[in-house]
Amino acid sequence: MGKFISAYLAFFICFSPLFTHAQHLQKLNFDSDKNERFVQLTDSNGNTIDLNEVTPLFSYEVCSPGQPGQKQMFRAGTDNGNSPFSTQIKFQEYEFGAKGTINFKNKSSDTLWLTNVLPFGPDEKSVYITGKGDHGLSRTYLFRPGYEAVNVIVPDNAWELGYNERELKDGRKICALTRRDRESITNGSRRRFETVLYPGGSVAYTFYADLFEGDWQEGLRLTFQNRMLYDVEPGTFNNTLFERDDLAWIRHSYLNQAMMAWDHNFYDAEAGKYTLPNFIEMNNKVLGGAEIYGLWPTWPTLGLDQRNQWDLFRTMPGGINKLNSLATLTHQNNSHLFIAFNPWDTSTRSEDPYDGMSKMVKEIDADGVVLDCSGASSEQLRNAADKGKKGVVMYSEGMAVPKDMQGIVSGRVHNALYYCPMLNLNKLIKPDFAIFRVVEVGKERIKREYNLSLFNGYGTENNLYSPGRPYWLDEQWENLAQILMIQRENAFNFTDFDFTPLIPTLLDNVYVNKWPYKDKTIYTIYNLRPEGVFDPLFEVSPDDDFHFVDLWSHEEADLAKIDGKHFVKADVDAFSKKWLGSNNEGSVGVVARFKKQLNTSFNLPADELRFSANSGKYIRVWAGIPSYQGTFKDYSTHQQILHLLSEFGRSEGKFVVQLFDNENQLIDENVINFPAASARLISTVHATEKSKSVPEGMVKIPAGTLLLKEKLGDSFIPYPEKLYSDSIQVNAFLMDIHPVTNAQFKTFLDETRYKPADSEQFLKHWKDGKIKSGDENKPVINVSYEDAQAYARWAGKRLPTETEWQYAAQAGEPDREWPWGKDNNIQKESVFVTNTLTVENLQGVDSTLCNPGDGKYEAVGQYPKGTNPWGLEDLVGSVWQLTNDVYDNGSYNFIMIKGGSYFKAKDSWWYVQGGPQPLTYRQKLLRVSQGFERNATVGFRCVRDVKELTR
Repeated sequence: MGKFISAYLAFFICFSPLFTHAQHLQKLNFDSDKNERFVQLTDSNGNTIDLNEVTPLFSYEVCSPGQPGQKQMFRAGTDNGNSPFSTQIKFQEYEFGAKGTINFKNKSSDTLWLTNVLPFGPDEKSVYITGKGDHGLSRTYLFRPGYEAVNVIVPDNAWELGYNERELKDGRKICALTRRDRESITNGSRRRFETVLYPGGSVAYTFYADLFEGDWQEGLRLTFQNRMLYDVEPGTFNNTLFERDDLAWIRHSYLNQAMMAWDHNFYDAEAGKYTLPNFIEMNNKVLGGAEIYGLWPTWPTLGLDQRNQWDLFRTMPGGINKLNSLATLTHQNNSHLFIAFNPWDTSTRSEDPYDGMSKMVKEIDADGVVLDCSGASSEQLRNAADKGKKGVVMYSEGMAVPKDMQGIVSGRVHNALYYCPMLNLNKLIKPDFAIFRVVEVGKERIKREYNLSLFNGYGTENNLYSPGRPYWLDEQWENLAQILMIQRENAFNFTDFDFTPLIPTLLDNVYVNKWPYKDKTIYTIYNLRPEGVFDPLFEVSPDDDFHFVDLWSHEEADLAKIDGKHFVKADVDAFSKKWLGSNNEGSVGVVARFKKQLNTSFNLPADELRFSANSGKYIRVWAGIPSYQGTFKDYSTHQQILHLLSEFGRSEGKFVVQLFDNENQLIDENVINFPAASARLISTVHATEKSKSVPEGMVKIPAGTLLLKEKLGDSFIPYPEKLYSDSIQVNAFLMDIHPVTNAQFKTFLDETRYKPADSEQFLKHWKDGKIKSGDENKPVINVSYEDAQAYARWAGKRLPTETEWQYAAQAGEPDREWPWGKDNNIQKESVFVTNTLTVENLQGVDSTLCNPGDGKYEAVGQYPKGTNPWGLEDLVGSVWQLTNDVYDNGSYNFIMIKGGSYFKAKDSWWYVQGGPQPLTYRQKLLRVSQGFERNATVGFRCVRDVKELTR
């Protein structure tokens, strides 16, 4: 196989505790002394592993200046001397895998561009990063088998990097990185992606490689996160600033509202007053607040006269004292105030810039300093900030490269790019570095930029420096508000070092990042398909102790099983094709995998939500979709029972129950959905004084179980669902044998002097406030629900619930349709009414059992043959009988009434079926006013709670 040359390497020590290898790469074995193609490698245990095929150590591309579209690729060891470059490869001893140097020399007589130096060369089966196309600022792409290439952001000093992997025959993989040595260029010049080499010119690239196991992202993690692209010698990164508790707050901050001093949202020049308080109030309401408000009073004024940058702060309206009061205001609103530092301010009034910054920080009580024109801080700057105040964050204007992250904890993804790459690999390098994507809100719709901040797990700087507050900004900020809530409530996931970018998806152009932390995993989805997504998307492992929730739409996420594997079915909005290629394209989704910690149940007709949790700090219940302008209430984790209408008013359709921990992080969520216009019980049962004996005119109803059955009247207005799906245990109680009579109601009036608030129709069948002769023992009618309740309270009783009425009327027998038993004596016919409604019209009822609906208003107790087994009379055919149950369906209130009445309309019976009705029949009495609902066919009977009874 030729002469083998080996690069001997020391034992690999990984500096990060988050990533370890049992074995590492010790040496590469080549097929010639030129080190151009390697065929084997040896791990630290001395095992020799073959590659699947002989592999060139690297490839590269060459083109003439200004002609990037005419590049020619060459692979090391395979160009047969046709390349215009000569190469030399040398390896050195290195304790963190393989390290070598590739020297390129232009041996031609032409000026050439060298670009896309890629370990191993491109391969359709591997994941690699290299340049693509001719974009002036953003040519770095990640290539994956089976997917379109993805434009990525890498550190500003590493645009030209090449990254690749190869699978070995034992299942492990090797990953490798190439980086250009900028200082090595001779007889040439450096471009962002290319090196321009004149005849005889040269440049060196450093080559790094090591072993990894697992999916391709683990090789990326080793190279970017644990080795930090070798920008810092492994094991030597100074993490001191990230371990400081006073600087940790920026790590979980997601919105910076950066403003000029003359912004109308900061100061109103015409009114002569600061408007920042109003802007803060708006932010609190719409966006849940902003973690940062930035003040920039210098550009473009600095240099207009002799005042230096700190003088411009001092001459703001009200001076430093006023700025200090604004800082206090931000602190009172759980926010922070940043000021700006312009290091280039050297020709105005002389003042030590660091001493000036320290004084401004202290006197204003600022919380951060924006470092203009800098992607790094310095020890001098850090010391100046700490002298002024602890906890002051240095915030770079540009994104810090890995070696500079040792001196600064936050920075911006600059807005030099109009159309920013989708995936930001700076986040993978150091997930706890606070990144803010700059978006210029005044120029165009920028929903894409907000969505990508969520997708990449970092914050947004609304760059308000440029003018323009267009009409569509409210719509954009509504989208931003939804993003911010998700980011803040899952912040610890977005700073965890186990972040995995671009997990496999079943659809291309739909991307998923995975963010695990403890018992929760967040999946952020970015979609570039205008039609949206409602498809199985990414694979998961189901577990009975966990469930998946769509946090964007707040729905339980469905799983689909395909070829024995489980996939989350994503639901991501569509968007107009016209936005493709713009900063408003795309849509976003978020799915969470939660450990099941909430115990939630909902009884719809009873309007009863029960919930508890055996962990967490508090439970939050939302009426509708959670949002900063939504309605919610917080509760303890102990067992809670809520009636939603009384707690939240007429909110319909969805309630979201969320569990939070001590860090205000979301740790579980359950969603309650029900149809709009669902009727929910709003009445309550007020227990009576418990009787020990059975008063005259009442009978004991024994305890038992009611198996619910029902028949419904006209359902144009839907009836409530059954209160209980199968059965209900009913306690013993007492019930009136007959409906309350006129005489009994007259006694109540005489003793209480009761006057209804609304007297319309009240006792209309009486004459001059007196009972007509002969009507004394007839059921009282023309009374409202409130009238009946007042009588019941006076009598020491209450109205029965619908359940109690039906249970007592059926004598505990679910198949008893009528008080006397079956319906053998009932003549009826099914009548077609509408396309959706067929009803049973009762044609005849035995007139010895009850009033058949002949229109005669009769005294109680006239039909002893119709008495039920428990001694109750006049259950059907007398008067409709009020129950305690009042429902609200979001549009209407109504009372449930039972039993039918003595009156049956001949020509509108499909609206309300009059006459006697089965005990299972349910009829609504719509509420408008007391006068409206008082009817000549509606009365009531009462019940009373009991102790153990004695006769």
